[in-house]
Amino acid sequence: MPPRASNFVYSLRKEDSSGKSSSGPEVSNDQLRGILRALARQAVKERTPSVQDLEKILQNALRGEKPAAEGEEKNEPDIRGSGEAITRYLQRKGYLKDDRRWLTNKGFYEIGQRMLEDLIKAVNEGGLGLHETKSLGSGSTVLDSTTKLERGEDFKNLDVARTVLNSVERVRAKKQAVELPIRVEFDDFERFETREDVKVAVVYCIDLSSTMKYSLSSGEGSRIEAAKKALWALYVLNKKFFPSDSIYVVGFGSLASEIKPQDIPYLKTYDANDNFLHYTNYQAALRLSLRILKKDGAQNKRIVMITDGQPSACFVDNASQKNQILSDKPYSHFYKPDEATLSKLRTERQATLDIRDEMVYLCYRYRQVDPAIEASTLQEAKKCRREGIEIDTIMVSEEAELLSYVENLERHLRGRAYYINPEKIDRILINDFILNKRRVLRSRHG
Repeated sequence: MPPRASNFVYSLRKEDSSGKSSSGPEVSNDQLRGILRALARQAVKERTPSVQDLEKILQNALRGEKPAAEGEEKNEPDIRGSGEAITRYLQRKGYLKDDRRWLTNKGFYEIGQRMLEDLIKAVNEGGLGLHETKSLGSGSTVLDSTTKLERGEDFKNLDVARTVLNSVERVRAKKQAVELPIRVEFDDFERFETREDVKVAVVYCIDLSSTMKYSLSSGEGSRIEAAKKALWALYVLNKKFFPSDSIYVVGFGSLASEIKPQDIPYLKTYDANDNFLHYTNYQAALRLSLRILKKDGAQNKRIVMITDGQPSACFVDNASQKNQILSDKPYSHFYKPDEATLSKLRTERQATLDIRDEMVYLCYRYRQVDPAIEASTLQEAKKCRREGIEIDTIMVSEEAELLSYVENLERHLRGRAYYINPEKIDRILINDFILNKRRVLRSRHG
C-alpha cells in the first residue's frame, strides 16, 4: 500500500566526525506547519526579530505544538534533540536566510500558501469560494473541449488529431475507401476551445500612518499586521489562480512608495519620530497608483484604498497653490523630506518615496478634513476615474467622520466604500478580489 502524504516527514541529518551524515530526529508536517505559522506571526510584527532572536521564539512555538495529555508520552520527535538550531535547519531547507529580512522567496510563498489554504477553507465554510467561468471565447487559456473552426478564425489552436479523424469519418460515412494522402475539407477542421482571459490590474494602497499600529480588539496583533497578512495571502492567490492578473502594493503616509510583494511582511507604520511622514496623504497614494497602472496593459484597472483615517496631507505642486493656502492660513506647515530622511528610509525600510518637485501640505484637523486637502484629493481621484480606473475604499476604523468622508468621496467617483472589522480583513480582501474578478468576467461576456 503506498504511503499517505500525511505520513511523510522531513529528516534532520547530523554530520559525524568523518563527514558522513547520520539520521537524527525528524520534523513532521505538523511540526513544520507550526514552525511556519510562528514565522508568519513574527514576520509581520512592527519590530521584526533578528534571525538570532527567532531561535528561542521558534523553540517555544515547537514546544507548544500538540502538547501531550497527562500521563501520555509525547511520541512526536523533537527537533531540538538533533543539536541543530531550528533557524539553521530552516536555512538549510531554503525557508530562511541570514539577513534582516530573513524570509526567502520559498519561505514567502510557502507561508503565503498555508495562509491562503486556511482562508479559502474559512471562506468556503461561509458559502463563498473560488470562481469558475463557463464563458468561452477568444483567449489564451486552452481547454480540452473542441469546436468546429469558423471562417476567419486563427489556426493556432487547431486540434490536428480531431481534424484528421473528422476527415476519415467523413470518407467512411460515404462508404468510400480511406486513402493516403487524406484530403481535408474545411468542415473537417476542429479547434480547441479557449477560455477568455480578461486581465485585471489592482493596486492596493495601504495606510502606514501612525494609527494603523492600534491593537485589534482581540489583542492578537494590530491593524497593520492584519492588513499585511491579508495582502500576503492575496498575492499568493493571484499568482496561483490568476497569473495573468497584476497586483501592486503601495504604502502611504505623507508620501507613498511602491512595495515589492516579497516585502509585504516587513511594512512598517510611521510615527511622530519619522519626520512628518506619519500623516495621511490619499493624493500621494492615488498619484503613484495612477502612474503604475498607466504602464500596465490590463483591460480592467482598479485601486483599493485600505485606511483607518481621513486625509491630513496633500501635494502642493506649484507656488500658486502654496500662496492660496497661505492666504487662508498664514501659519500653514509645508514639508519636503531631506536627503538624510530619504537615505534612512532606503536603508532601513528599503523604500523609495515617490517625491519629485512637489512639497506636502500638512494639516491635521480633529474630525475634519482641511478644504484644500479635500479638493486636491478629489481632483487626483477624478484623474484616475478619467483613465477608467475604479477606486474603492476599505475602512478599518468605524469613526463616523471617516465613514462620512469616504462615502461622500465614493459618491463622486461612483465607487464603493466598505467598513470592515479589521480582524476579518483577510477574508474580506480575498472575497472582494474574487467577486470583482467574477463581475469583470460577467461584464466582458455580457
